[in-house]
Amino acid sequence: MDALLSVIQKYWGYDSFRPLQREAMTAAMRSQDSLTVLPTGGGKSLCYQAPAVCRNGMAVVVSPLIALMKDQVDALSECGVPAAFVNSSLTSQERLAVAGRIRRGELKMLFAAPERLVQQRTIDFLADVELSFIAIDEAHCISNWGHDFRPEYRRLSSLRQAFPDVSIHAFTATATEQVRQDI
Repeated sequence: MDALLSVIQKYWGYDSFRPLQREAMTAAMRSQDSLTVLPTGGGKSLCYQAPAVCRNGMAVVVSPLIALMKDQVDALSECGVPAAFVNSSLTSQERLAVAGRIRRGELKMLFAAPERLVQQRTIDFLADVELSFIAIDEAHCISNWGHDFRPEYRRLSSLRQAFPDVSIHAFTATATEQVRQDI
């Protein structure tokens, strides 16, 4: 907990945890799969960002929107946390540059859409990388019962088979009991 508190103070300027953040971060630090449901504005992103900074390797963050990826990477870069995204907005040169940063171990977080992460070439590439954990943002998109269901999110279960020793953490603000069970 001391390392996490130190990191959130250093990079984000917070002196304490919000409700349920400590528990969510502890699960990530201990490599225990988790589902965290916090209201919008409850600090979900910090629940995977701080452990990613503390742990060895690179965290992979599943994100549904290009704009959200860009916003998070911009904010992390501004704080001094090495992060990048890979999506269709990048040129092939930019994607190669990100791949180089990953191979050199320069990133703490990589943001990508579920469609990209379930591709076999992405899985093969990440198999050679030290992954700290996988975080699934907007996890309600996994559920057939969720209001933003995306079939590609259902295919993320293949990541469990591809990376059996890597913990998976799901985060959402919206989840009925049925959606939580589905996730």
